[in-house]
Amino acid sequence: MEDEIWLTARETADLTGVSVVTVYSWVRRGHLKVEGLDHRGQKLFRHIDVARAEKATRAKAKRVLATVA
Repeated sequence: MEDEIWLTARETADLTGVSVVTVYSWVRRGHLKVEGLDHRGQKLFRHIDVARAEKATRAKAKRVLATVA
């Protein structure tokens, strides 16, 4: 869609408060899909996919922390 928001890995990291390494970890683990490349060849992610990945990984982290504590 034309009105979608696209983010680079750096923008994704800044938006979610994680490192770029974590963003690529989400990609490797299948939580986030690279949807394209910008004019510089940087990977692009859809904003909605970033939100879903963040929600999935943060919810999982909270469950783990709750059982350890």
